[in-house]
Amino acid sequence: MLRSINKVSGFKGLFLEPYVTSMQVSCNYASAKSNVNVQNLPRLPVPKLKDTLAKYLLTVRPFLNDDEYAKTTTLVKDFEQGLGKKLQGLLEKRAEQHVNWLEDWWLNTAYLEYRDPVVVYSSPGLMFPCRKFNNQNDQLQYAAKTLLAALEYKSLIDNDKIPLEMMGKSPLDMGQYKKVFGTCRIPWEKRDKLSFNSHSRHVTVIHNNHIFRIDLWGEDNVVLSEEQIVKQLKKIVELSSTPNNEGIGILTSENRDNWAKAYQLLSKDNTNRESLADVETSIVVLCLDAAAGLSKCADDDARRTLCGGQTIHGGGSKSNGGNRWFDKTIQFIVGADGLTGLTYEHSPAEGQPIAVLTDFIIKFIEQNKGGASASSSPKPPVALKFNVTTEVSNMIKDAKNNLDKLVGNLELNCFQYNKYGKNFIKSQKLSPDSYLQMAMQYAFYRLHKVPGAHYESAATRMYAGGRTETIRSCSIESVNFAKTMLNAQSSPKEKNAALKSAINSHKNYTVQALQGLGVDRHLLGLKLTALENGIDLHKLYSDVSYTRSTHMRISTSQVALKSDGLMSYGPLVPDGYATCYNPRDNDVNFATSAFVAHPDTACSKYRNALEQSLQDMHDVLLQNTPSKL
Repeated sequence: MLRSINKVSGFKGLFLEPYVTSMQVSCNYASAKSNVNVQNLPRLPVPKLKDTLAKYLLTVRPFLNDDEYAKTTTLVKDFEQGLGKKLQGLLEKRAEQHVNWLEDWWLNTAYLEYRDPVVVYSSPGLMFPCRKFNNQNDQLQYAAKTLLAALEYKSLIDNDKIPLEMMGKSPLDMGQYKKVFGTCRIPWEKRDKLSFNSHSRHVTVIHNNHIFRIDLWGEDNVVLSEEQIVKQLKKIVELSSTPNNEGIGILTSENRDNWAKAYQLLSKDNTNRESLADVETSIVVLCLDAAAGLSKCADDDARRTLCGGQTIHGGGSKSNGGNRWFDKTIQFIVGADGLTGLTYEHSPAEGQPIAVLTDFIIKFIEQNKGGASASSSPKPPVALKFNVTTEVSNMIKDAKNNLDKLVGNLELNCFQYNKYGKNFIKSQKLSPDSYLQMAMQYAFYRLHKVPGAHYESAATRMYAGGRTETIRSCSIESVNFAKTMLNAQSSPKEKNAALKSAINSHKNYTVQALQGLGVDRHLLGLKLTALENGIDLHKLYSDVSYTRSTHMRISTSQVALKSDGLMSYGPLVPDGYATCYNPRDNDVNFATSAFVAHPDTACSKYRNALEQSLQDMHDVLLQNTPSKL
């Protein structure tokens, strides 16, 4: 995802799922406005320089030989005693002047200045359980229920009735929930913008690449009923029976600078400006998709993989890739063949609000809830007009080709591992997340015989405006664990000890990352401090220890859903894998991806290695479990 951050900091990471598992109920909210501490939460700390650098040396050791490590140690010492001390002081001054010293920097460098397409590289897809639609009316009824569910959830957010999330005894910043509806990213040269409209009363509907507006409140200020929304959707389908070959939605899949140029050209026309603003200010986008081939899938895993692709990229220009507005924070997808889910643009929020929203919507629909009201004067749907010049038309053709290349280069393998789930792991008194992280480390080493730099996000939402910190899952202990497991001479006792040591190491780093005491954000802050003050960067930032440890070949996220859903996204680096996972009581849903163009990575091999690693770990634990006889 965030290759732009590498241009600034040498760091790449997909910042999806906060490390949150337990929640308590309360109600309070942080404002959507940056740096406003409504909840009176603690400020994000600036870690001690000495502590960060000591931790850094531990995390880079797996990637260096003895000579390289000695050189890195010298560089770290020089940085700590010289330039680093000066930058630390400047960063601490910034922290005194901001509620969250990282928040604005992070939004800009990690997202809004990011120039590659949001599709594949940034925006995740989240598949809902597949549905069976017998006819078009079933599809439209499901779509209407989805919109009503979203409205009810938005009302809970707006009225501060969403339960306050807790991590242990610490309340978490709830501000991200305020940013998921009515939000849109707007392309701009060099740095995009974010548009917030919390008072929106309409949604954008896209069908056959045609774009429409539906007002969810009638002239009488009453919310439309399910039947009334279905009627509106039917009208839209009638008005857009033929695919629009010059639909501009596909432009949102482009490189951000290319899209910004097209956006400026479109904006010269008054009609276009009004239509663009209408989409940008809507609550959400609803994509009424054509059938994507769900009925042709051989099994559940094939269906999961197809859904993963459709929710990430829409299957390309010849499928549903043009039936999108990828800049919108939330796009609900309801396909004619029962494929359902959403795509979300990552800038305003992490995965937790999206995951909670998903479970709410699925439960709302399964309980067959509908709107209790019915408007006496609903407004008809409005087709949004766009005047497309020859130049923009050529840009649309380029966007189609570029999206198709992206789609062709992304390999997905989404599956359910059903041998066991988190119940077994907990029975061994082990952390399910750390256990699964070590399974991925083991799988990568099994395939490539080298340590893999490994990213997992930890939420720093215990602080005002907190987003994420990196958990560096590759460690001295994780490499030793993988080597021990692959060594035929290792005893079951040695394997068990290495497994538990690796899990404990990961768990300990996680606890520190949750407190904002990881390595990556602090080093990023020091680097940005140097750049802002015209100070030359220290050689540490170009050292092999830094470049290798931030080349995240394994990008991972736990997105815990109560429902049988699954999030998916693309790898961070050309020779890497992405792994999103939803651990449930007796199984684990995995979404893995890799780039086809790179000869060293293949999802099928990675999946096999992961499944074998999970089995090996299970067997080692059972071998070391005392008999109850």
